[in-house]
Amino acid sequence: MCHCLACQRRTGSAFGVQARFPSDQVQVSGESSEYARTSEEGTVHLYHFCPHCGATVFYRDEGQPEVTKVPVGAFADPSFPPPTSSIYESRRHPWISVPGEAERSD
Repeated sequence: MCHCLACQRRTGSAFGVQARFPSDQVQVSGESSEYARTSEEGTVHLYHFCPHCGATVFYRDEGQPEVTKVPVGAFADPSFPPPTSSIYESRRHPWISVPGEAERSD
């Protein structure tokens, strides 16, 4: 669960939530367009989105290609497990609840 301002803008929501998987266990098929964004820390994030509807389908960080991140909303599964971490807490909207067992950092 990421509360950074870039995730807020990118998702159009108050936060972004993604599931992370080892890249060698992720199979990508079909078309995607790519958008590169540099974070406040200088990390380049490579977002792959559907060229037809614009939804982000996965992304990777330039410095961590062994991890593929998939937005939880892409699964369209209300039973998906809750977030296990919450980052950029200083930018979290005060009305957002974070699961009690989630690791938190700023």
